[in-house]
Amino acid sequence: MKVAVVGATGLVGTKMLQVLAERNFPVTELLPVASEKSVGKEVEFKGKKYKVVGMADAIKAKPAVAIFSAGGGTSLEWAPKFAEAGITVIDNSSAWRMDPGKPLVVPEINADILTANHKIIANPNCSTIQMVVALNPLHKKYGIKRVVVSTYQSVTGTGVKAVTQLQNERKGIQGEMAYKYPIDLNVIPQIDVFLDNGYTKEEMKMVNETKKIMRDDSIRVTATTVRIPVMGGHSESVNIEFDKDFDLHEVKDLLSHAPGLVLVDDPANAKYPMPMDAHEKDEVFVGRLRRDESNPNTLNCWIVSDNLRKGAATNAVQIAEYLSSKGLLG
Repeated sequence: MKVAVVGATGLVGTKMLQVLAERNFPVTELLPVASEKSVGKEVEFKGKKYKVVGMADAIKAKPAVAIFSAGGGTSLEWAPKFAEAGITVIDNSSAWRMDPGKPLVVPEINADILTANHKIIANPNCSTIQMVVALNPLHKKYGIKRVVVSTYQSVTGTGVKAVTQLQNERKGIQGEMAYKYPIDLNVIPQIDVFLDNGYTKEEMKMVNETKKIMRDDSIRVTATTVRIPVMGGHSESVNIEFDKDFDLHEVKDLLSHAPGLVLVDDPANAKYPMPMDAHEKDEVFVGRLRRDESNPNTLNCWIVSDNLRKGAATNAVQIAEYLSSKGLLG
């Protein structure tokens, strides 16, 4: 299968190449695609070097699928051009997520909505993906009324510039700033821009995307998203109010058997999910399960995942795997 990776030289694009190789996706020809300034550079895939090509050349080459991670503006401009050429686009930006005509997919939850006619498929926000993977089995069993989530998000979610800022600060080096403030020995309670309602764009993504992926507009979600000085993955403190009461042992059993989830919940032995343990893994890890003693039918939990993998690259590749397995790619 001919596969294009758009934004192949970026942090997420590089991770997409890694995940495609690790999961042995049936790539017969790779087209690494990037901006004009990167055309001609080389990327490595499965031990071979591939020259980066531009957008127009990639469309002419007619890949079966193009996995985009090149920012919203690029996706808005180019994804329709790829789609018009009959190429299925899986887009990692926020450009198409809330478009009612475009599916927003986490394969463990709603891959069944995909058809051959879907030529632009949106990959959800990283913090939303890991949360809904854990919420979905619980929603099916108990019915979720309301979710209160606070995130603790890795600097890798911002990109290479933010990783460099953190590393520079650790070494006492003055350098380019990805954030308005220092990130080492600090937390920044702002991810993306503030909206008129006082929430950030990232917070509202979690609210709106959760409802769309889980196909239930009645779920109420409120979020606070925070950047912290770690690099392994994103963590989330999640408070879930259900329609029905639950048994904690049954909750643990449900989560331990749910696709894409790993239960790490042994407080007696200080076992719980941490970003350093989720790093370079595809699963979502959940633990610190306990009743909210201040509210009936309510559960507290802690969810961790590698934001560059399940939060971005792996989820996109899993969508491509599903399409391929169902014969939905050209």
